[in-house]
Order: sequence, then C-alpha cells, then structure tokens
Amino acid sequence: MIVVLGQTATGKTAKAIELAKEYNTEIISADSRQFYKEMKIGVASPTEQELAQAPHHFIGNISIHTPYSIGQYEKEALQLIELLFQKHDKLILVGGSGMYIQAVCQGIDDLPQTDTKIREELNSLFETKGLEPLLSELKDKDLSYYETVDKKNPRRIIRALEVCRQSGRAYSSFLNKEKAQRNFKITKIGIAMPQSQLYERIDKRVDAMIEQGLLQEAQELYPYRDLQALHTVGYQELFPYFEGKSSLEQVTYNIKNNTHHYAKRQATWFKKDKSIIWAFLACLFMSFGLQAQDSNLVFNPSFE
Repeated sequence: MIVVLGQTATGKTAKAIELAKEYNTEIISADSRQFYKEMKIGVASPTEQELAQAPHHFIGNISIHTPYSIGQYEKEALQLIELLFQKHDKLILVGGSGMYIQAVCQGIDDLPQTDTKIREELNSLFETKGLEPLLSELKDKDLSYYETVDKKNPRRIIRALEVCRQSGRAYSSFLNKEKAQRNFKITKIGIAMPQSQLYERIDKRVDAMIEQGLLQEAQELYPYRDLQALHTVGYQELFPYFEGKSSLEQVTYNIKNNTHHYAKRQATWFKKDKSIIWAFLACLFMSFGLQAQDSNLVFNPSFE
C-alpha cells in the first residue's frame, strides 16, 4: 500500500494518479469530505478528467444525509483492499485526513456508540456560547485529553465530550490501544512545501473554486447547513453571506484563512508519524523496495 499524504493543496491527487498509472492500479481515497456526492467543488474532489485516468474508490459514494463513521470507513476500506489486492500488487491510498489514513494503516480506537441527541446538545451549546463551556467541561471530565487536544478544533472537542457523556468515562481511557496488524506492507509518501508557497496555492485554489461555482454549490446545500458534513471549511464560511450578514470579500478571506489554519493542524498531525518518507526520498526508497522502517533516513520538513 503506497500512501500519498500531505496538507491540503499540495498536489496529492495528481501524484496519486501518476503512481496509479505507473503501477496500473487503483486509488482509495482517505479524504473524509470527498466521500459526499453533494460536495465537489468546495472539497476539491477529483474532476471527471482525473477520475477517468485511474479507478477511484470512496469518492462521492455517500450522501450528506447518510450517517457515516470512521469505523464504517475502516471496515469498508479493508474489505475493498482485500479484494483489490487479488488483482494488484500495489494500491494507492491518498488523502489529508490523518485519522482516516490511520484507520486503514493501523486501525482506530474502539470508541463507544453515542446518542445523536448528545451531539445535537453539544453542537447547540457551541453555536450559542462558543468553545469555552465545552473546554471547561472537557477539562473537568478528562484533564489528560484536555491538555493535548487542539483547543481550536470544535469537532474533536465535541467528539470527546460525546464519549465522556455517553460512557461516564474519560475519552482518553479509550485511546492508544494496541495497533492492528495489517497483512500488507505500507509505504507512506509525504508531500510538503514551504508555508508561504502552500498558502499561495491555497489562496489561488479558493479563488478558482469561486470561479468554478462554489457559491451555487454552497447555496444548494444551505438548507442542510446543520448536518455534520457541512461543518466544513469552504462551506460554513459562506452561510453568513447567504444570510446577508457578511460580504463576499469577507467570506472569501475567511475561507482562505481557515484553510491556512486547517493546513497547520494537518502538519501537526503528520509530524508525529515518523514512518512518513517525505517527497524527495520516497522514489529512492521505493526503487530499492524499502519500507520506511528499513532506514533512519527519514526527512521531516519544518512546514514553516
């Protein structure tokens, strides 16, 4: 399994297609927002031309109205991978959603199912009073996780509180279990670039999305803005514009700025994974049939 990963707008789709064509194989997406068929422009889904160049899986395969968990993704992805390895020696996994890549490569922690009413209550609290009361509750119920969580990421904070409220236990007590063993080898290729260059690419891509029809796509999704899938950079910033609360110039700036912050969070996640081979070393390793664990020569970019 060749995993192509990196921050948003680094060119992962093009690299994955290049590798898939070279090895005559198929691509599995690990992008948690490209799953949704109603969301295309705002999540930079592969175009029809790109999809035609290599078989893709988990692109536009479910609706925003369908509840879908990372656990479901792990199960379905592994079933598909088993079938595809009967036809191919190599497969390509591509995405920037760290937890979804982790689900395929080493499994995820076995978290309890939670009542949707709990999530609705927490989302309502966040919308009316912001993050502070949520952070205060998390600090009280799980100090260990509170000290490590990204305190600007409401989705992770709400998810942790869902589990705390449902189980009566600390969220952290369910984490860091033994890694699952996979019956295939994994090579992770990371694509990175200087921060200034990345931000320029992000800004240009946002402008291109606006030109391609992002406003119309988001307008059609506006009635469903409370769905979890729509709590996504590139859509949530536009909703105030449709309500007459903000200018197009301001919401465009907000999309760019929030995407910069998202890229920083991605960098923080990937920095923790020492098995990633970054860009220029990847081809050298693969040419000798090596895995990341076969060498200490792993380059970790600064993302600065």
